[in-house]
Amino acid sequence: MKLAVLDFDSTVMDGETIDFLARETGQEEAVARLTEAAMRGEMDFFGALQQRVKLLTGMKESRLNEICHNLPLMPGAQELVSALKEKDYMVAIFSGGFRNATRHFKDIVGYDAEFSNTLHCKDGVLTGLVGGEMMFDTSKGEMLTRLQNLMGIDRGHTLVCGDGANDLSMFKHADTRIAFCAKPVLREQATIVIEDKDLRNIIPLI
Repeated sequence: MKLAVLDFDSTVMDGETIDFLARETGQEEAVARLTEAAMRGEMDFFGALQQRVKLLTGMKESRLNEICHNLPLMPGAQELVSALKEKDYMVAIFSGGFRNATRHFKDIVGYDAEFSNTLHCKDGVLTGLVGGEMMFDTSKGEMLTRLQNLMGIDRGHTLVCGDGANDLSMFKHADTRIAFCAKPVLREQATIVIEDKDLRNIIPLI
């Protein structure tokens, strides 16, 4: 068995979940600026996440789920996951985004597990608070090493794929490191760089 870990936002999904949500609250520009700064590594991920989620305060949970369940998948997402599983990879999603989306797309895309964050709701409305497994710059790397130890998988049998600075921590623990339409800070650490927005381009390289 081998382990493949894919980022969700701007990797498996075409865009950033929180940017789609921000359109609903009229905060799209403010949220997009914070997202870009965090993904380039210019801003602490935890602080940026807290600031962005606060801008979603007051959104109805029903509308949150409607948006998260209708996000656009990246071209080739399902094909890549199928190809990885055919090559004996266990496929997990690590996302600094939200479980409302990653959980919904699990069976649609076909990955085995998903680790992400949870938006706090009270009385059916977002409170502007967030918690979860992927809150910090170091979260993905820490979760990856926990899974490797649990499954008895070494870095030589680990593949990771992402686009932003918060993926750097998991790049440190895998021999196959794919930067997908990624920020320069991630491309510099990659063994494979994909520039076209089609995940099927990865399949011949694994």
